[in-house]
Amino acid sequence: MKFKILPLFISLFVLNILTVHSQNINIIPKPQEFSFGKNNFIIDESTLIINTAESIKSSKNLQDYFIDTYNINLKSTEFKSLKKKSIHFMVDENLSEESYDLSITNEGITICALNEKGWFYAIQSLIQYCSSNSYFSKYEKLIKIREVTIKDSPRFKWRAFMLDEARHFKGMDQVKMLLDEMAFLKMNIFHWHLVDDQGWRIEIKKYPKLTEIGSTRKSTQIGPLQWESPIQSAEPHSGFYTQEQIKEIIKYAKERHITIVPEIEMPGHSSAAIASYPWLGTSKKEIEVPIKFGVGKDVYDVTNPKVQQFLTDVLDEVMLLFPSKVIHIGGDEVKYNHWKSSTSVNKYMQKKELKTPADLQVYFTNNISNYLQSKGRRMMGWNEIMGHNLHFYQNKEDTKTTQKLAKESIVHFWKGDIDLVTTAASSGYEIVNSLHSYTYLDYRYKNLPLSKAYSFDPIPEKLEAKYHNKIIGLGAQMWGEWIPTNGEMHFKVFPRIAAYAEIGWTNKRNKNFNSFKSALKNLQKRWEKKGIYFATDDFVEKNK
Repeated sequence: MKFKILPLFISLFVLNILTVHSQNINIIPKPQEFSFGKNNFIIDESTLIINTAESIKSSKNLQDYFIDTYNINLKSTEFKSLKKKSIHFMVDENLSEESYDLSITNEGITICALNEKGWFYAIQSLIQYCSSNSYFSKYEKLIKIREVTIKDSPRFKWRAFMLDEARHFKGMDQVKMLLDEMAFLKMNIFHWHLVDDQGWRIEIKKYPKLTEIGSTRKSTQIGPLQWESPIQSAEPHSGFYTQEQIKEIIKYAKERHITIVPEIEMPGHSSAAIASYPWLGTSKKEIEVPIKFGVGKDVYDVTNPKVQQFLTDVLDEVMLLFPSKVIHIGGDEVKYNHWKSSTSVNKYMQKKELKTPADLQVYFTNNISNYLQSKGRRMMGWNEIMGHNLHFYQNKEDTKTTQKLAKESIVHFWKGDIDLVTTAASSGYEIVNSLHSYTYLDYRYKNLPLSKAYSFDPIPEKLEAKYHNKIIGLGAQMWGEWIPTNGEMHFKVFPRIAAYAEIGWTNKRNKNFNSFKSALKNLQKRWEKKGIYFATDDFVEKNK
């Protein structure tokens, strides 16, 4: 026994010296307010977790953490009074839904929140704090944690990560892994891009060909030239989620306080659907699911009542599956030449007094918005839904519109002059800012290094303060064209996802890139243990 006590004594002594001088809390996202104390709290198997009636689930999560990580089995109970040497969950009705207060003193730990969500986020912070501001003795089965007081709440309510599985299907295990890491970083929206030109990934029972045909392409564009590559894989790529699998993933996300927002693209990026049912397209011609990436060769004929019925049928099944109040309809990169060359579309436009293709798109989009509102939902789409002229293949005259996008719509900004954001926000629209040059994870580190990702501010500099609340958050987009393997996806996502988590949560004045990089070391240890293949510091530095 004497041989075990000496190294323990020395280690604890060293810890005390280190913690006095360490002022970095090593939590990502960085809390809004924190201050260190001079003493420590010791957790061992005599430490009791004290619950409220509402915190049983959080208590269980904490118990699981201590047994899995330290082999320390903490018992829990319900008491109304605070006990010494305890971890105490408490309700504080003065806190907002996602906020929490976490206090560690030499007598115990107090975790205050309004509800389960706040306790969940507090536990993620406590876990990260334990990994860098504590000492564990496996001989004595105790953890010594430095005193700290944290008061924390998010900057933005929309803290999203998007996975595009239309281009490369990843499957349930990878999605659950991403949800785990999002939850650990307090991200709360999983934006799921499930359909596009190159694949349809969600079962729709009324239209079985969408997955029988639309979920498989016979080959895939590959090669270092990417968009210009003439090389094909010559191997089929397929995959989709059944509705039962979707339900399982939604349940998994809900347990981690993540809302899944599905994206069902319309009226463009619709080739996989048109390959399944040719009557959906403007040309009515049979096509195959595209084997090259980029914008497809046809779009929905939104003037056809049968197509309109198809889209609402699909949305009905989507809404039965997803409890999210927001449904994303894409709306980007619609090539108007398909509509312009159609006699029936032009007759419809004349009848409805729609002068340009942009008028037709906004008119269609508003009809979808009205339909979703009638079902108690809200529409979201990329900023082309406002009629913005963003692309070289669009004629400026075609993108002029007198139609006004429904004010209930959420505009997902991704491209164009940043003044488009300020104009939309000052006009009353809520905005999620995902400016591609700062948030597109398919970009190489050379073009989007970690430091640039971290520097992004969703609120435009020129936006008047009175409209700041119209910027509800940001999204980080993992577009799937060039991530055929899980490892390639990991490499693009990690560590940049941590930067976006801190942008979404931490007030701008509290951010510090050097502190962030220091805290990142603990996350990298976690990712390594979980088999997540992240880009190393050396690689990120060399590819600025």
